[in-house]
Order: sequence, then structure tokens, then C-alpha cells
Amino acid sequence: MSLGYAEKLSYREDLGNVGMSELFDPSDILQSKSKHLVAFTGAGISTSCGIPDFRGPTGIWTLQREGKPLPKAEMPFHRAMPGLTHMALAELEKVGFLKFVISQNIDGLHLRSGIPREKLAELHGNSFREICSSCGKEYIRDFEVETIGLKETGRRCSDLNCGGKLKDTVLDWEDALPPKEINPAEKHCKMADLVICLGTSLQITPACNLPLKSVRAGGKLVIINLQATPKDKKAALVIHGQVDQVIAGVLKCLNLKIPPFVRVDRVRISLSFSSKKKRAMKWKLRISGVHGFKAPLPFLESVEVSFPDRPDLKIAVLKKQPFLLIRSKSFIISVKLNFGEGCGCSSVELDFPMDSQDAMEDFDYGLENVIQSLRNRAVEFSTCGHVSPILRKRISESIGTFTDYAVVTSLVKHECIALKPVVLTSNGITGKRCIESLEDEAGDSPKRARES
Repeated sequence: MSLGYAEKLSYREDLGNVGMSELFDPSDILQSKSKHLVAFTGAGISTSCGIPDFRGPTGIWTLQREGKPLPKAEMPFHRAMPGLTHMALAELEKVGFLKFVISQNIDGLHLRSGIPREKLAELHGNSFREICSSCGKEYIRDFEVETIGLKETGRRCSDLNCGGKLKDTVLDWEDALPPKEINPAEKHCKMADLVICLGTSLQITPACNLPLKSVRAGGKLVIINLQATPKDKKAALVIHGQVDQVIAGVLKCLNLKIPPFVRVDRVRISLSFSSKKKRAMKWKLRISGVHGFKAPLPFLESVEVSFPDRPDLKIAVLKKQPFLLIRSKSFIISVKLNFGEGCGCSSVELDFPMDSQDAMEDFDYGLENVIQSLRNRAVEFSTCGHVSPILRKRISESIGTFTDYAVVTSLVKHECIALKPVVLTSNGITGKRCIESLEDEAGDSPKRARES
């Protein structure tokens, strides 16, 4: 993430202190009780997710200043998954300890971890979020939005009463912090009796001054970071250590377990026919993203379409998006989705009956219900590759339907052994799976600047 983000940012000579030394303290030093706890997070909580930071010894800006080559990302940005700290914060919010999260990161991992949007301020934006410039509706994508700097993305609002132009939400250096993010962040910092800063050097203004609002109101500030920060003297406690280790110790003291992360992706399969007459019928199969036919499917590498009742026919291999296949005559087809780098399983297969689709009824099982059901199954069996339909609708002005599916593409479990985080990533399942259905279950807009 920080690799592409740093390249997209406009040039800036003064980046503050970089290449800062890392310090270490014991991981069990933090034990506290709080009635209004706020977390303030930076790039340091995402380094364990394979995303480089900016100011550390091997940070992006450190290497840029030294004229050294930038580090290679461990996996595609869109496949980065929440780490131990992200999931721990999600658990603290779920049980009621954590009231609000303020993040300077643009990786979207807090949302993926399960932090509710209304309890999250993403001060500098989200690389996977677009917003309508007319009605303000937000769209969370499974692909990285192409631009930064609050620019138009070329897509439009799907609300039929709006149709406004969509913009990215990631700030460039001189962009003002959005009131929708900064206002609730300020409110919760003033209410907080404890603000914990996690993995941030606290150098980017005005964001870095938010935690001090709690101190001025009588609250306490705790900083957990590998480098010293300009705010250390204001803190009641400063811990130099890996954030994951410290937070693991906190959850252990609270007798809480770190929940697993289950990645669920969505895909749309459309099947349309040129005619209801079987002799003249041609059919078109399209595999696309749920955000539109032209929206990329970054987790899919290729699609294979085979014909189980016609072994004499060759398997059609689709490698270019949008995945499209046109054929004549009626067959039973099998669609194999081959996943790309960073997924926990290699593929899943879906079978489709081929008719004019007249007998196929529309349905809608509810997105949240389907996703929760799949997550439960993935955790229960410790595997990914589970599939379930979400909804089916008729294609307007066409003979055919589209069906949206949800697929568990990754599963990550975090365990703590002697307070040392251990990531257990499932290898998943690669064989053919049946489709699993819910029917089987019941004011102020300051600009970003470096702290002087």
C-alpha cells in the first residue's frame, strides 16, 4: 500500500524525521481500565500485514531519502489482510471496551477487520472507498481505486435518483481533512479518558494533535511505537515495542481471544440468451465484479468453463477481464474460478443448468446473512473455499439472469504463545465444492502538513 501511495503523492522535500531508531520495552507493561477508550493508529500496525511503513529504518520515505531501492510488497495490496492488532481492536470494540478508532492509514484494514464504519474515522482516506460528490453515498470496493487526491474516478453513483460522479477519498499533501472524519474524531478524543496511539510517529499534522485533546480534557495518553515521538512528553505511558506483542498482552490480561479473519469476496455470474427458441438460441456467460461489468476482479486470475455432459468439447479458458464466453446450444456448464496471488485456496467450481432461465426464480438471502454464515463455516472447518449465492435477479431487457456469489478466499488465525504473536494461515481447500445456501440454515477542515 505505502509503495503505491508514496508514488502517487505529489512531491514533497520535507518529510520530517525518517530512519528513526527502534526501541523495545516488555510487552506486558500496559494494564488499564477505561470508560471511553479511543485508539489512534498509524502505519506501524500494518507492517505485520506486509505493508511497509514510512519512517522506520526500512520505511518508504527513509529509503527514498537514502536513494535506496524501495522494498517489495509481500503480497498484492488488495490482498493485504488485517493483522493481530486490527483483529484485537475489533474484538475490543465488539465487547464494548473500545468506543472509537481514528486511523491515519489508507489501507482499509480496520473496516475489513469488522470495526463499524460509524465507529471509525479514516482521516487520510481509504484506497478502497469511493464517495459520491452529489449525495455523499460511500462505496467500498474490492479493488484499489485508481486515483488519489479526491479526483473523479470515472464511475457514477448507482442511486437512480442521483447518478453523481464518484471521487476517491485518499488525501494528497495539501488536501483538507474531511469534516465527516475529523469532526467525530475530535469529539471522541475530547470524551476519551484514555487514548492509545498505536504504531504512529505522530508527526503528521493536524492528525497528530488529536490525542492531545484528551489530555487537555483530563484524559490520559498512551503511546505504543518503536520510535520516539514528539508527543512522548505528554503521554502518561510510552511503550517501545512491537504493537502486536503489546496488544496481545492486553487481550490476555482481559481474558479475550483474538478473532480469526475471514476474507469473503464477491463475484457476479450473468447468463443471458438471444432467444427462447432452443434451435436459434445463443447464450452469453459473463463473470464480473458486483460493482459493475467493467469493475476489475483483482482476486481472480482466470476462469475455466467446461461442459460435463459434452466431454468432446474443449474447456474454454478465459484469461482476460471481463471474462466473457458466447456459445450456441444448451449444455450443462461448470465454471471454475481460479484465484490469484494472496488467496488461501486455488479455486472453486460452480455448476449451472442451461435453459432459458424462465423457471429460475429471483431470490435475495441478504448479504450480511450470507457473509456471516460463510465466516462461521470457515472458522468451524478451518478452511476457505466455501461458496454461497447471495441473490439472483433477472437481467433487465434481456432473457437471462445474474447471480451474485460470496466466496471465502482467505482465513487467518492469530495465536499468542508466550505473548509472541503467531499467524496461522489456512491453506484452504482446492477441490470442487457444492454451492452453500442459506436455505440450508435458518466545521473545521485543516490541511495535512508535517509537524514542524
